[in-house]
Amino acid sequence: MSEPTPYAASPAGAPVAKWNVLSIISLVTSVLGLSLVGIILGHISLSQIKKTGEQGNVLAIIGLILGYLGFVVFLFLAIGFVIALGAAGTSY
Repeated sequence: MSEPTPYAASPAGAPVAKWNVLSIISLVTSVLGLSLVGIILGHISLSQIKKTGEQGNVLAIIGLILGYLGFVVFLFLAIGFVIALGAAGTSY
């Protein structure tokens, strides 16, 4: 009589899909406000995902969207700041 195994055997033919790490980092950096880093890593990760077939396509796209939105907001704030400085300097 053999002893019963305490753990169930895992299926042998089920490979675990890998996640693209750069897509995760793209999303995290975009959420944290590092928009340019998120944009660059998002594009690199989409390129890698096409070649390798890894998971993370949606994460990379969300990272790109948030990165571009953050970059546009930064540009509007910078332009507004420059306009405000110019208006403050020309008051007589």
